[in-house]
Amino acid sequence: MSRILAIDYGIKRTGIAVTDELQIIASGLTTIASDTAIAFLKNYFSKENVAKVLIGEPKQMNGQPSESTPVIEKFVADFTKAFPEMKMERVDERFTSKMAFQTMIDSGLSKKQRQNKALVDEIAATILLQDYLTRKMI
Repeated sequence: MSRILAIDYGIKRTGIAVTDELQIIASGLTTIASDTAIAFLKNYFSKENVAKVLIGEPKQMNGQPSESTPVIEKFVADFTKAFPEMKMERVDERFTSKMAFQTMIDSGLSKKQRQNKALVDEIAATILLQDYLTRKMI
């Protein structure tokens, strides 16, 4: 089988998570500088079999697009151009960053460790992916 990869794209940093080959478990992969995302993905796709990519869609509480939507829409356009054959799905990413931060607290990370925004982004991508897997199984 192949993996599903999730992207929590941000203005500065991008969190990336991936499933195992059986698409059962979501794990954080890394956090990268957002301006390197396409190059990173080209390299990753050349080494791993990825069936689908999930890209977070930021929304406000009322369902309207967030302030970062134009930046993410540009990334989606660049992604589609770079990987026209790759299946891509947009998924609601509301609350993933808050959930990631709470996960860090719950797992006993120190205040200094919780200030690591790269880790927050990676955990947010993992939550996004795990939520997708859970909904897919229902």
